[in-house]
Amino acid sequence: MLDVNQANGAQTLLIDADDTLWENNIYFERAIARFISFLKHHEYSPEQVREVLNHVERESILTHGYGLHSFAHALVQTFERLAVDTLTPELHQTINSFAHSIAEHPVEILPGVPETLHYLSERHHLILMTKGAIAEQSGKVERSGLKAYFSAVEIVAEKDLPTYHSVISKYGLSADSTWMVGNSPKSDINPALAAGLNAVFVPHGNTWILEHEEVAPAEPPTRLLIVEKFADLRDHF
Repeated sequence: MLDVNQANGAQTLLIDADDTLWENNIYFERAIARFISFLKHHEYSPEQVREVLNHVERESILTHGYGLHSFAHALVQTFERLAVDTLTPELHQTINSFAHSIAEHPVEILPGVPETLHYLSERHHLILMTKGAIAEQSGKVERSGLKAYFSAVEIVAEKDLPTYHSVISKYGLSADSTWMVGNSPKSDINPALAAGLNAVFVPHGNTWILEHEEVAPAEPPTRLLIVEKFADLRDHF
C-alpha cells in the first residue's frame, strides 16, 4: 500500500467538490429523466434523445460554461431541435423548471467526507478546486459546512492543463508533493497528471457522462492512486 505520509511528509491535496465531496450529478440525471418523459418523443427513443442532449450540452458549455444556466439552455435547445410543438413561454418555463429545481436540493455530503477532511486537514495542506459558475459553486461550498477544512477555494471555469499550471504557479506548489483528488478522469485525473501532478481517482457511480474518459497511466515520476471511496484516503495520507 502506498503510504504517502510516511514517504514524503506533508502533502498538498487539491480536492474536487461535485461528486467527490457531495452528490451532484444524480440531481441532473433526475431532471433529464423528467425532461425526456415530458418530451414524449414519438420517433426518438429516450436513449436517442439523451444523445442529442449530450451533443447540445457540449455546445452549450462552450458559450455558457458550466452550471444550471447552461444546463437549462441545453434543455431548451434540445426541445427546439426535437419537438414538433412550438416553444411557447409556458413550455419554456416548464423546461427551465426542470433545471432550476436542482438548486433547491440541500447539499448531500458523501459518506465519510467530513471525518476524512478533518483527519487530512491536520496533516496536509488542502485546497478545494471545483469548476462551474462562481455563485453556484461558492454557495454549495458555504452550505456544505466543509469550507473550514480548506486553506483556499479555487472555482475555475475549466479544469484543463492551463488551469492546473495556473494553480501550481499561484500557490507555488511542488509537483512531487501535490495530488489532485477527484472522481472525473477528464477534469481531475488526466489533466493533473499531464501537468506533472500526482492524482487520486475516487470513482463515483454517477459521474457525468461528459466527464467520462479512460484514466491515463501515470508516467514517472508522477503517481496515480485509485481508492474505492473518499474515506480510504486516511489509509494513504
